This record gives sequence, C-alpha cells and structure tokens, in this order.
Amino acid sequence: MILETNIYNKALIADIQVKEANLTVSDNFKNEMAALIDKGNKYIIVNFEKVMYVDSSFLGALVSSLKYAIANKAEIDVAGLNKDVAGLFQLIRLNKAFNIHASAVEAAINKS
Repeated sequence: MILETNIYNKALIADIQVKEANLTVSDNFKNEMAALIDKGNKYIIVNFEKVMYVDSSFLGALVSSLKYAIANKAEIDVAGLNKDVAGLFQLIRLNKAFNIHASAVEAAINKS
C-alpha cells in the first residue's frame, strides 16, 4: 500500500507512505486513488509530508487521478510539500491544477 488513509473533518487524508514517489510506485498510487474515488470519497487530500523526492511518472499518476476525480465529481488537493517538491509543482505549473496547503489538517479545516 502506497497510501494510508484517515478521515478528518469530512475529508479523506491520503498519506503517501514512501520517501521516493517515482515510477516504481506510480501505478499503485494511481490504482489506490481510483479505488478511493470509486468508494465515493468526494474530497481527498494527498499528503506529501513523508515524500522527499517526486519524479515525472508519479506526477503523471497524480494528474491522472485528478482527471478521474473530476470525472467522478470529486476533488483532490495536495498538502505537506517540502521545498523541493513545491518548487517542482510551481515549475511545471501544477500549482494551477491543485490547491496546495501547508498541511493536510489545514486543508481539511479550510474545506469545511
């Protein structure tokens, strides 16, 4: 399992459990996100707090998950980005596609 989930304030927080979010885990991540959406979760916060490194294949899986969520009337926000990952999100303009929060709890509180 790539994700560990818990509910906080009507939001599903999906904590990524790997330090390197890369090609090795991207398919599993995408499948787990689709399963969460299929279970009817309408607001998912993907928490990158434990992630030190992200590659393009994982970001592709994240964008694919966002498209799937939108098609199923769900939302995905991201939280807990370290400085390097946040810079990457800005560089490739993913900060325009995702709401980015300092922490998953902050995101859940802001959504309510």
